[in-house]
Amino acid sequence: MPLVLSHLPRRLAALAHATSTTRCHSWNLSPVSASQQRQRSRGFHSSNGESKMTASKYQISERGAPNSTDYRVFFKNENGQAISPLHDIPLYANDARTVYNMVVEVPRWTNAKMEISLGEGLNPIKQDVKKGKLRFVANCFPHHGYIWNYGAFPQTWENPDHLDANTSCKGDNDPIDVLEIGSRVARRGDVLQVKILGTIALIDEGETDWKVITISVNDPLADQVNDINDVETVFPGLLKASVEWFKIYKIPDGKPENQFAFNGEAKDAAFAIKTVEETHRFWQQLVNKEVENNGISCLNTTVDGSPYLVANDAANEVFAKSSDGGNPEPLSETLDKWHYITLK
Repeated sequence: MPLVLSHLPRRLAALAHATSTTRCHSWNLSPVSASQQRQRSRGFHSSNGESKMTASKYQISERGAPNSTDYRVFFKNENGQAISPLHDIPLYANDARTVYNMVVEVPRWTNAKMEISLGEGLNPIKQDVKKGKLRFVANCFPHHGYIWNYGAFPQTWENPDHLDANTSCKGDNDPIDVLEIGSRVARRGDVLQVKILGTIALIDEGETDWKVITISVNDPLADQVNDINDVETVFPGLLKASVEWFKIYKIPDGKPENQFAFNGEAKDAAFAIKTVEETHRFWQQLVNKEVENNGISCLNTTVDGSPYLVANDAANEVFAKSSDGGNPEPLSETLDKWHYITLK
């Protein structure tokens, strides 16, 4: 029976489909228009907490032409001074250390692979580049773009010289990744206040790449989810879909299926919190120059005692010298294509 590509509600049936071989085939489809893609993927404001946390005190400033290799999203504090989202936004959002700040790099349903630039001063968000072209993740049916608000915890670092006892793999030299599963589609550069629910451990080309599952404390369902088992109850199918997403999202680029530690089983909140605390300690070693910086710019304006600490004027100068040009590229055909993938 042929696939009915126009019936999007039927796409969920593909989750249950499997055969004995791994196949990848593609069809052109436009579930989200190019204009909608641009509107959803470009976040120009800080987050608005509505009930349990106050509005974010951080703001963003764009530099360079959107959809170009010069495009950057810089962060500023409430006084308009340039800061690093990696080093100057605290990991913990409350004194009890039960709520965390999350920097949103990629809003849900968008494809542009945006990330905190580790090697640049003040670590702005930029789009990943592959072979000189801006990188977009493929739409692997039934998923369109990223299926959560995706980002990172500030003041964390997965040490590439540390062998993780749980995964038997070293870290990937990045801040720890965060999936926010609440109902709101965030905006690029939002700083969300979230609570940790659990984590899954992707093994990416032999490196440990933790994916911490969270929910905004301002989400209407936040009170109903406090641990990983609650996720399946309140968001049935999301954990399975998340593991599937990470398994297959690189296959359209000709790469093999991704692997997971623990057979893809999600670990609980206590395990995840311990993992985040460990990566926070690694970051402290990094920013205090107790270990090699591994190509990461540790320029900051707030970390007392850090040899990389600079005055506000110096940070503002870094921002002022950033590129404000760039030649926009045509929108990628990836935005309008489905890839149908069957796992073994």
